[in-house]
Amino acid sequence: MVVLDVGGPVLPRVVHWGADLVNLTVADCPALPGASFDLHSDDVRDGDIPITLSPARAHGWPGWPGLSGHRDGFASQPLFTLTDVAVSATGDGDELRYTGDDAAAGLRLAGELWLTVEGVLMHRQTLTNVGSPDETPYTVEDLLTLLPVSEHAVEVLDYAGRWANEAQPQRRKLTQGTWLREQRRGRTGPDTPLLLAVGSAGFDFGVGELWGIHLGWSGDQRYLAQRLNSGATLIGAGELLAAGEVILAAGESITTPWAYAVYSDRGLDGASARLHAMLRRRPVHPSTPRPIVLNTWEAVYFDHSFERLAALADVAAEIGVERFVVDDGWFGARRDDTAGLGDWFVSPEVWPQGLKPLADHVRSRGMEFGLWFEPEMVNLDSGVARAHPDWVLGTPGRMPPPVRHQQVLDVSNPDAHAYLLDAISNVVEGCGISYIKWDHNRDLADPVHRGGPRVGRPAVRDQTLATYALMAELKRRHPGLEIESCSSGGSRIDYGVLQHTDRVWASDCIDPVERVRIVTGLSTLLPFELIGAHVASGRSHTTGRVHDLSLRLAVALFGHAGLEWDLTATSADERAGLAEWVRFAKEVRPLVHSGRLVRATRESDPGTVVYGVVAQDQRSALFNFVRLQTAPRYGSAPLLFPGLDPQRRYAIERVRLPGEGPAVHGPGTKPISDVAVAPGSVLSQAGIKATPLRPDQAVIYHLQAVD
Repeated sequence: MVVLDVGGPVLPRVVHWGADLVNLTVADCPALPGASFDLHSDDVRDGDIPITLSPARAHGWPGWPGLSGHRDGFASQPLFTLTDVAVSATGDGDELRYTGDDAAAGLRLAGELWLTVEGVLMHRQTLTNVGSPDETPYTVEDLLTLLPVSEHAVEVLDYAGRWANEAQPQRRKLTQGTWLREQRRGRTGPDTPLLLAVGSAGFDFGVGELWGIHLGWSGDQRYLAQRLNSGATLIGAGELLAAGEVILAAGESITTPWAYAVYSDRGLDGASARLHAMLRRRPVHPSTPRPIVLNTWEAVYFDHSFERLAALADVAAEIGVERFVVDDGWFGARRDDTAGLGDWFVSPEVWPQGLKPLADHVRSRGMEFGLWFEPEMVNLDSGVARAHPDWVLGTPGRMPPPVRHQQVLDVSNPDAHAYLLDAISNVVEGCGISYIKWDHNRDLADPVHRGGPRVGRPAVRDQTLATYALMAELKRRHPGLEIESCSSGGSRIDYGVLQHTDRVWASDCIDPVERVRIVTGLSTLLPFELIGAHVASGRSHTTGRVHDLSLRLAVALFGHAGLEWDLTATSADERAGLAEWVRFAKEVRPLVHSGRLVRATRESDPGTVVYGVVAQDQRSALFNFVRLQTAPRYGSAPLLFPGLDPQRRYAIERVRLPGEGPAVHGPGTKPISDVAVAPGSVLSQAGIKATPLRPDQAVIYHLQAVD
């Protein structure tokens, strides 16, 4: 529930954001702790400081201000007066639109605040320079969404990480001061906070009260949680602007990215339920069953030929794969990662007949054909970089240090943008491509326009918006085209890029042990159908560890399932096992891709993880129970299945996956029978005896109501 004071003269104030207040009436609102305040006036000696939707230092606000800027160094502390407000209700939720003016500063701030039907609070603002044309332009330094939360919030949790180990949770006490997270990468980053949340002591997956915020933006960003000595507590997020990046002449505006805020009294899973439901209601959300994918990267790397890939496609079709994606190495002089990036034409050296024969072969085997691109990047050893050096981002007169032998192409340069649009469109149309794996393998170092109409100016914002526009236009030109956001694995995952993409690649690490941890964090923000999850070969490409097939299969069930493995090197028994897994993955994907996320905290058995999905009607569920390390005790703690209907009875089936190794049976332990029946109240509160496992083993439990 959100209660706002829109009576002015200040911008709207959040009086209450949190638990539903049953039977609350308008007459009751003045009793709320945040309702009463007095502005300084001739009659009020010690006025209150209003925490508006854009807190202002000019009001005496000592915390982080909603807007910071200046006119060529001259101070301009905005003090907006509410001039217009409108409230409306639709089938999508309740909307508040407001406008504030500051005649002295020559600024207007208009805001949109949505409370969606799922309970997600969305906010964005548009700042306009309404000063006269002869005035100095206004430089925007900071324009954030800041939302007050309950002073009872005492902990802050967000996510961090690195390449191949993204979405790792971190937690600390929320004390006086500011918990600040900033991303200066030109992309969301492997260390993105994902969802910054503050809440009650010990809030966890299924328990506790919390308030969280996520920024739908793929460029530089800022997140913060702040507690003042007054007790006022806020969370905030916004675009992180470079010096001079946004300078508004008279009549010009900037609109912020959407900030998505969420309250839950059922822990992180309650917040995820709201966010996932909102994403699933979007018109752009994938509406067809997510096809089983085979991506060729860890199967063949740069070793491309029609014979090799056609043979791989044959085996993929044999086991039931539905989408075949050719990764890096098909274009220009791209035989390794040192050359050819940016030359988006099919290599005549590797593909003398073009890619169409392979695409036709793939489709003849009943699969879609997809292709890898990295449009925002370029090798200096490429035709496009030699012909257009001014398209490479960086300060004129010098070149940023290379990463993976590549630089960044200025997508916002009109000529570069037109080249990319036409070149990619030609390949998509010529080969009948239905899917693009869109990669982005380095941060934006020295993000400055080298050429074009904004030469010498900061480029992150322009680059981000131009990339969104390029994706949108490709989809407009090619109806039905799907795009995957892959950025060194999980370095561009946010609700901004998801307006234009159909899934994300969670991490370049497919090691199933690491993926359990990564996806447990990432699923806080995204439902499983948007998270690419592949089965790789026995030895992990990134960690070098070896895992049984059953563990790899179990972990890959929870996501948009696929494979990344040279299937031509597998045995007949392995292929038969993979075919059985693909059949089961197709059977349960309607549940996995629509169910409600549930995760269990197992403090009594910290070497184990339990997570899964429960159908919206609670009639079925799928859980993964994984042991990551040897227990400090014999056996495992009882296994609880949260989220079930306590009034129903469920048949519990232990799903047997191909390649299962023998489990460890400690003293007095017995494995559960393959099928048992128990009430939901027992399964969610008392639990069952867990199947005893060795480290790096997993068990899938499939539950179905029997009433």
